[in-house]
Amino acid sequence: MGRFHWNHLKLRDKLLLMYILCVFIPIVLTNIVFYNVTTNNIKNQKSHDADIALEKLQGELRAVIDEAAGISYLYYIDPLLNQLLDKNYESKIEYVEAFNNIRSVFNKSEQAYKTTSSTVIYTDNPTVLSSGPIMPLSDSVRESDWYREFMKTDVSYPLFMQDYDTFSLVQRLNYIKGNGYTNLIKIDLNMATIKQLFAISGFEGSLYFLNPEGMIQYSNDSGTDWHSQDIQLDALPKSNHSISFDKIYTNNNYLNGWSLHGVINEGSFLHDVRKSGSFVIYLALINFVLPSLIIAALSRSIHARLVKIVKHMKKVKNQHFETIPLDGARDEIGQLTGEFNRMTERIDSLITDVYLADIQKKDLEIRQRQAQLHALHSQINPHFLFNSLETIRMRSLMKGETETARTIHYMAKIFRKSISWKRSWVSIREEIELTECFLEIQKYRFGDKLQYQLTIEDAVYDQMIPKMTFLPFVENASIHGIESSPGIGLIQLHIGITGNKLMFRLSDNGIGMSEAKLSELLNYLRMDDSMGDNVGMKNVYTRLKLCYKDSFEFNIHSAEGQGTTVELRLPLDMNGQ
Repeated sequence: MGRFHWNHLKLRDKLLLMYILCVFIPIVLTNIVFYNVTTNNIKNQKSHDADIALEKLQGELRAVIDEAAGISYLYYIDPLLNQLLDKNYESKIEYVEAFNNIRSVFNKSEQAYKTTSSTVIYTDNPTVLSSGPIMPLSDSVRESDWYREFMKTDVSYPLFMQDYDTFSLVQRLNYIKGNGYTNLIKIDLNMATIKQLFAISGFEGSLYFLNPEGMIQYSNDSGTDWHSQDIQLDALPKSNHSISFDKIYTNNNYLNGWSLHGVINEGSFLHDVRKSGSFVIYLALINFVLPSLIIAALSRSIHARLVKIVKHMKKVKNQHFETIPLDGARDEIGQLTGEFNRMTERIDSLITDVYLADIQKKDLEIRQRQAQLHALHSQINPHFLFNSLETIRMRSLMKGETETARTIHYMAKIFRKSISWKRSWVSIREEIELTECFLEIQKYRFGDKLQYQLTIEDAVYDQMIPKMTFLPFVENASIHGIESSPGIGLIQLHIGITGNKLMFRLSDNGIGMSEAKLSELLNYLRMDDSMGDNVGMKNVYTRLKLCYKDSFEFNIHSAEGQGTTVELRLPLDMNGQ
């Protein structure tokens, strides 16, 4: 392959390449950089907004829980409530009177109706009646999950826990040591308020409220069944394109270890940006296609006229001196066209005046040389050679050398036909007889090393061809192909009709030729200079070209060590008449 050079590109390709390198690619790269910068900025801004929203939800959720915890502490330190729960009453009337005296204490829960849904005080004092928020610490309460979980601790501050779908604060009411009764308060948060806080948080993703063990206690993720089963956050499937946020509660007795976890799909807040990315792609396609069409249209006037000039130059090469019709163009190509027309007319005039006269002179010299050659040939008496061969054959028969005599007979037959054929055209039947004689002579030379096979279709025997058309190729196959081959040589000749052509195919399994040698042989056959080494093949090719002009087809296929195949296709309608 040759080295790349800018001058090898067509003008239209140069214009298009210049646009792509200098305009299109810089614009696309600028848009890509701008898109990536914008995407990162939006991603960072959205992440910052999400973090602020999660932090805000954390504070609001803490405020709700702190308010409930504050109510629990108020009950915890109230001396009247503690006395009510720890006193042993002689009668129900005595308890009712004591309860009525502190009824105003329970107004604390009613004022926080948005934060809490219920407040229940449990006691195992048997003299205390169920009244208002005060309930006995029954066996069913003792067997509940929240009670068992609470009793595992001995903390004095409110304990934040989940009771089914409700968040609760549970605290012991043991501020004042009394008769040793178990008193505790359970405040249930208003879950509607919790749900509303999650809904209006402004966080554009899934929110998870986790206990210290990492279990999901509440979530706005409809795809997570956290109501009926315990689910670890780490057990949830994670997307490679998701962004996580964590807010952990610290410095708070009842919320230590609880946390808020937020997950946002990156694609949700980059959706609009990616839409703009598609717009950038469409715009880039428009920027490429539209200018390409404009460049193609503008270069057409240049390219088409240059092609027309090149086309007429090739005609001049083949001695067709046609001028280019002028279209009145005044640019550089129009001037070049005018100068080309003047040059063509001048060359045509010179060839007419000088070149043709020289050709006529050379043709006359060739005819004189041919006449001299024929005169020399006529001086040789071919009958002398034929008679000499016949004498040798008879002598061989007398000595019993039949094989030698038969070979001399074939040789004499070839010689007789060569001197008796006065015509330039012979039938294929006559050509095949001559070829068989030659192959038999070669078998005498090579013995069993040479085998041959002739396949001739009946329809071709009477077809007329130039004499000695096939024999030189058969000779070349036996001498150059088979002689140097170490194995048994096979020559196959097939003559038939293919379409409207007379097809001749000769193949051998000899040593073959390299690609370079084959190319050299084909170039030699098609050159019009001296005969060189392969006189027979060159002679046949030259005569076929004179007889058939460009109507015949000739080709050779060969590879080293794989033999050679010669294919020749002649018109059927040529009969030499």
